[in-house]
Amino acid sequence: MQSLGFDFSVAKRVAGVDEVGRGPLIGNVVAAAVILDPKKPINGLADSKKLTEKKREALYIEIKEKALCWAIASASPDEIDRINILHATMLAMQRAVLALDIPPEYVMVDGNRCPELPYPAEAVVKGDSKIPEISAASILAKVERDREMLELHEVHPEYGFDRHKGYPTPAHLAALKKYGVLTGYRRSFRPVATLLGISKLS
Repeated sequence: MQSLGFDFSVAKRVAGVDEVGRGPLIGNVVAAAVILDPKKPINGLADSKKLTEKKREALYIEIKEKALCWAIASASPDEIDRINILHATMLAMQRAVLALDIPPEYVMVDGNRCPELPYPAEAVVKGDSKIPEISAASILAKVERDREMLELHEVHPEYGFDRHKGYPTPAHLAALKKYGVLTGYRRSFRPVATLLGISKLS
C-alpha cells in the first residue's frame, strides 16, 4: 500500500521495517519490524552496517527491552528459490509486521517498495539511516541473521561463515567450490547454480 496521504507525524504507533540477507548465497533473508516507545528513548540508533558488532549486540538487547513491540521473521532458501529474492524479501517483511503484538498505525519500510500490508505504509530510501524505527529494525535483523551464520559456522567451519556471513566473497566462493553445496544454499543464485550445473535460473 502507499501512504494515501496519511500524515505519519500524527501516528502514535509507527513501525519501522528492514531486512538483511538479500545478497548472501546461503541462509534465510531476515526481516524485523519495530515500534519504539517514546517514553523509553534509545541512544545510538543507526544503520546497522555502520555500527560495530559490539555496538549492534548491545543495541539488539536494548531494543528488545525498550521497544513497545518488535518482531523478527524470515523467508527460507527454498522460498527464495521458488519466488525469487525480491518477493521473498517482501514476504519476510510482511511476516514481521503481521507478527507484531500491537498493530501499527503506520509502517515505514527501508528501500523503494513496500510489501502488501493492511496498514498505511511508505517506502523510505536509505531509511535505516534516517528513521529511528527503521534503524532499530535493521539492527535486529542484522544481529539475528549474523547469529544464524555463526551457528552454521560451528557446524561447517571450513566455509568461513563467521567472516563472510554467506556473502559471495572470493574466500567463500573458493570454499564453496572446494567443499560443495550444503543444504541451505540458494540454488537460484548464479554461483551456486553454476556449480550444480543448473543452466536455467529462476
